[in-house]
Amino acid sequence: MFTGIIEEIGSLHSIKSKTESLELSISAEKVLSDVKLGDSISINGVCLTVTSYTDRSVEFDIMPETYRATNLSELKQGSPVNLERAMAAGGRFGGHLVSGHIDGTGTIVSKKPESNAVYYDIEMSEELIHYFVYKGSIAVDGTSLTVFGVEGSRVTVSLIPHTMEHTVLGQKETGDRVNIECDMIGKYVAHFLKGDHSAQPKSTMTKQFLSDNGFA
Repeated sequence: MFTGIIEEIGSLHSIKSKTESLELSISAEKVLSDVKLGDSISINGVCLTVTSYTDRSVEFDIMPETYRATNLSELKQGSPVNLERAMAAGGRFGGHLVSGHIDGTGTIVSKKPESNAVYYDIEMSEELIHYFVYKGSIAVDGTSLTVFGVEGSRVTVSLIPHTMEHTVLGQKETGDRVNIECDMIGKYVAHFLKGDHSAQPKSTMTKQFLSDNGFA
């Protein structure tokens, strides 16, 4: 579990590409201070497992599902990436609940400065746009942001100078693809409102069962 508060910007040290899978080595500093094998670290919002590490870098395996559902396949040597360690139980909760399980990608279609902020319009599929509301939460490349507008297939977010400087979003331009994670609570609410509980086991409790067991 993460909060969407980026700890540092790392750099892609090396990448090995296979058939719809990747091996990534990320250069970092802060997230390596207490790293262990099997730890979860968010890379551009994607929860990945540490497979090996040194005092300067950390490595991850990218499986086909992650390859297809995220923008990690577009990374190149030297690409900057957002990094966040899994949330500590006793830490401050500065963003919102972020699972690191990407729902899909969106495309930046406009980037407009206004006073000390920069507004981004991000276009995404109808399937994703359904989960966002005005003043709700969204994770973009792992960064916790507030939704300032929803219109058609676009979500508008606003970045303050700190976010522009300390996350990869400040380096993104129109046409760039970004990882999107919908608000976790919103997804559960939408699921239950649809009444789709097919994944839940069916109860074997019937009137006949109760009768047979003395509850007539």
